[in-house]
Amino acid sequence: MKSYYVISRAINYGKTQVALGGSDSALLDAQLLLQHVLGCDRQYLYMHPEQGLDDQQWQNYRTLIEKRRDGYPVAHLVGFRDFWDLTLAVNDSTLIPRPDSEILVEQALLLALKDDAKVLELGTGTGAIALALANERPRWQLTALDKSAEAVQLATTNRDRNGLTDRLTLLQSDWFAALKAAQRFDLIISNPPYIDPDDAHLQLGDVRFEPRSALVADDQGYADLRFIIEQAPEHLNPGAWVMLEHGFAQGPKVRAFFSEKGYEKVNTVTDYANLDRVTFAQWIND
Repeated sequence: MKSYYVISRAINYGKTQVALGGSDSALLDAQLLLQHVLGCDRQYLYMHPEQGLDDQQWQNYRTLIEKRRDGYPVAHLVGFRDFWDLTLAVNDSTLIPRPDSEILVEQALLLALKDDAKVLELGTGTGAIALALANERPRWQLTALDKSAEAVQLATTNRDRNGLTDRLTLLQSDWFAALKAAQRFDLIISNPPYIDPDDAHLQLGDVRFEPRSALVADDQGYADLRFIIEQAPEHLNPGAWVMLEHGFAQGPKVRAFFSEKGYEKVNTVTDYANLDRVTFAQWIND
């Protein structure tokens, strides 16, 4: 007997339910969750719309759809997120890697750094940015830090699963604290917390399920951005760069922080929505 729970009906059901929860990507969410349950790719869904689901698959799918309708991030439900050319494990101990953070990777790769440049990522989370750079620049000497032991463990898992074990050193550290005084880098890169603790957007979307410590910063979201800019010169080689992701309205102040500290060649680039997203500057002083 042909199953009533075929792929096409399952997708329509999932799309309708997820839309009730306010998702603006309900169809994609439903497809990704069904792919996860069936262990297939999206092409399979399109090619086999009348393929039936067994009872266990249907129940598993409904459970995921109900959680997505309640707001749980798709990445948490399936346990991974694609970033750059990598597939990364995710959980609720870190931020979920987002496309806008790929701009950090793009801009870092455009810098005229030496072949064996020393690069530091602060607040690595899943390891997404450092691992993307390690994948693109095998000779770069990469170090990534995070205050959270759980984040370091997750980043280590992602490093090893992606075959980058020998290219990235991971350490638990409250910003620069674990570094030796003499350690210097040619690039320091970070997507630090930059959201105002009172921002209403913290009650919306995926961020409700992500650690607030990785999202919010004092001084209307500027505290960690300013701290990195002020402390980074202690660990920069002459001519090195600092590159930071920030909120869409924070570009002017971040540029001012860099200039006040004595950095040069201060520049901001926009994200895919043409909003200020990444600012970087060069440290010329010895």
